Amino acid sequence: MQRLRLKADGRIVELRDGGEFPLAPTTVEPAAPVEVRDLRRRVQLTQQEFAAKLGVPVETIRNWEQGKRMPRGPARALLTVIAHAPDTVFAALAKT
Repeated sequence: MQRLRLKADGRIVELRDGGEFPLAPTTVEPAAPVEVRDLRRRVQLTQQEFAAKLGVPVETIRNWEQGKRMPRGPARALLTVIAHAPDTVFAALAKT
């Protein structure tokens, strides 16, 4: 059985013999930055409302918008989906 891990930077590695071995080329195309402020404004939410809908602290939204931090991993994926179908995502998140 092959054990794989998806790294935060998008690389896929195989776990064996206590080490990580790349499966894909080591050069990873940089992902387009998620413009959180533009996305939040497009869905017409305040920072507090957006944070509440995503289930993150408002400080996280502020850090993303000010460029102090960048959304990674699941947060980046969620923001990408929100950019394409915000009503569907927010409806699904409201049910949890």
